[in-house]
Amino acid sequence: MKPFIFIGVLIIVFLVVFLFLNGEFVEAPEISVDSFEDCLSAGYPILESYPRQCRMPDGKTFIEDIGNELEKIDLIQVENPRPNQKVSSPLLVKGKARGAWFFEADFPVRLLNSEGELVAAGTATAQSDWMTKEFVLFSAELEFENPETKKGILIFEKDNPSGLPEYDDELIMPVYF
Repeated sequence: MKPFIFIGVLIIVFLVVFLFLNGEFVEAPEISVDSFEDCLSAGYPILESYPRQCRMPDGKTFIEDIGNELEKIDLIQVENPRPNQKVSSPLLVKGKARGAWFFEADFPVRLLNSEGELVAAGTATAQSDWMTKEFVLFSAELEFENPETKKGILIFEKDNPSGLPEYDDELIMPVYF
């Protein structure tokens, strides 16, 4: 029985050496990872966090771009679309914003392509009394033709009838077309 085990091990060693010499065990080319999207595409682990994080084997971490949503969460919250969601026309936008975000029950919404060119513009309208410090539901519908670019940004502008820059504010949300 021992000669059969020895012969089996010997065959496995010869196969490994043969495959190695024939180039079957060539190292995979290194993938260039420069962003969260690259890291995700390369199949590296995604951490369960918000925003999502992708961790490389060397410990380098890439964070998903969600715009400035977390900075503005106490002023405006968007239910649809969500950051990095794929959007198409007609785009129904809905969420809630503090009453101070509105003027005369609405505020501007713009959709830009990744080159900063205007794709669509519209007005988000309050669904109830906007003259409050509390959150007020809003909705808007944007119609557009899909741009050539893959990515874009959706901008929710605080309505500022005074025109004074110190009262300007906006929520910026990345989207895909």
